[in-house]
Amino acid sequence: MKNLDQLDVSGKRVLVRVDYNVPVKDGVVQDDTRVTASLPTINKLLEMGAASVVLMSHFGRPKNGPEAKYSLKPVADVLSRTLGQDVTFIDSLPSSDETLVAVRNLGAGGVALLENVRFEAGEEKNDTSLNARLARLGDAFVLDAFGSAHRAHSSVSGVAAELPHAAGLLLQREVDALGQLLHDPARPYVVIIGGAKVSDKIKVIENLLPRVDRMLIGGGMAYTFIKSRGGQIGASIHEDDQLGLAARLLAEFGDKLMLPSDVIAADAFSADANTKVLPSDQIPDGWQGLDAGPDTVKAYTEALQGAKTVFWNGPLGVFEFEAFAGGTNAIAATVGNLGDAYTVIGGGDSVSAINRSGQADKVSHISTGGGASLELLEGQALPGVEAMA
Repeated sequence: MKNLDQLDVSGKRVLVRVDYNVPVKDGVVQDDTRVTASLPTINKLLEMGAASVVLMSHFGRPKNGPEAKYSLKPVADVLSRTLGQDVTFIDSLPSSDETLVAVRNLGAGGVALLENVRFEAGEEKNDTSLNARLARLGDAFVLDAFGSAHRAHSSVSGVAAELPHAAGLLLQREVDALGQLLHDPARPYVVIIGGAKVSDKIKVIENLLPRVDRMLIGGGMAYTFIKSRGGQIGASIHEDDQLGLAARLLAEFGDKLMLPSDVIAADAFSADANTKVLPSDQIPDGWQGLDAGPDTVKAYTEALQGAKTVFWNGPLGVFEFEAFAGGTNAIAATVGNLGDAYTVIGGGDSVSAINRSGQADKVSHISTGGGASLELLEGQALPGVEAMA
């Protein structure tokens, strides 16, 4: 990918695709992690002499044009505070002439945030006419939205074909960090995969299994594997249509795959359900596994000792309920204390867990990517990354 040092921005208006798809409740941003993650690129562009920086992002999934609940105005307020300068919010459609006039009127060193680019009907269709109209807003284009890099949308890859372009610091950091997991990782290499469904992450599992020394399976997906080898899983979540696949993976990679030996089972999917520790393959009818048991936590903790590369994506239990967060929290603490290991957290509840554990500053990389992270680790080419060549 072309990087910022290869892009001439001096005296130019730079259009930057960021990822500000942040949680908002009652008009208030609940987590500004993605906003903060964009600051290094914005600041570097201004330091490089950019005349102004124009930011565009999607937010939510509006269906029929502008919707007030999907406005990026609350994010503009947060950005002004975190960036330390006033940010102009332009509330007209990004492709409109009104927006073009507004960005042209930005003062030297000015920063503007456009309204939600998904208010544009052609955004998700990568419409060529929209690409051209968005390209009017800048003299150069920077993609810094790794979380959207797997989408062939106008604001991601379409505009790149219209303007001189380069990857932003966040995008570069994400691709470099995740690339280390695929290309010559330091060994031993241990991967922890959790979450509800095998089907959600099967491509990641299949792509990584030949590369790793050990893969620890947790969360709801573990019960599909356990059932595939004849285990009794009670009412635990599982996917019958994935049993054959799970059995094949166990047959082919059984020496690498670790499954829970015991679980914390509950008689209902509830924060205050009755619980007991049971062997993972002996869960009676009416009960369901909702967290890793103590023997599993001990075994997984031991499997991580001495690892030189670790990737973790997905919780080991129903992390939303405190009673079933113990396994996930224990793994977070372990990963955070692995010393000189190269450790990558793949998003979602794993990030929440590492943050709660107080170990986030000890982790090598915390990905903002979500679906983009998984697709990259599946071995897929990401349209946004390809467009930065």
